Amino acid sequence: MKQMSFVMLKPDAVKRRLSGKIINRFEERGLKIVAAKMLIMEDELAQMHYAEHSEKPFFGDLVDYITSGPVLAMVIEGEECISLIRKMVGATNPKESDQGTIRGDFAIDTGRNIIHASDSPESAKREVALFFESSEICGYSLPDEELIYEEP
Repeated sequence: MKQMSFVMLKPDAVKRRLSGKIINRFEERGLKIVAAKMLIMEDELAQMHYAEHSEKPFFGDLVDYITSGPVLAMVIEGEECISLIRKMVGATNPKESDQGTIRGDFAIDTGRNIIHASDSPESAKREVALFFESSEICGYSLPDEELIYEEP
């Protein structure tokens, strides 16, 4: 089943110039970037994005950090891509992330774990809508999709 997921490279990934390496990993797995934009998040958007953490003691630090520099927001499409992307990203705490995952290879600290990825179809839908208008999402076919996916 084709899905869309929201993925955001956080300020530490952008400032460390890891964006290309990370995007390359998604594309090499056969996933499609169907929308992307660089922005510096306003507090209001950050608070809406992280609303589920609003009662947690780290919420203020989370908002401060995510608004501290540029982020790269993306919509990525592919078969069952939400769970695939989560596996590729690795555990929230980089010290618990396996080598070969994005966080396992590039992140050092939980508070600077370089990437956010939707954890469910519901959160993906909500997060995509926070950052992108439907007109900004570019559907397209890859010339070699039949090599990537089996016919149903």
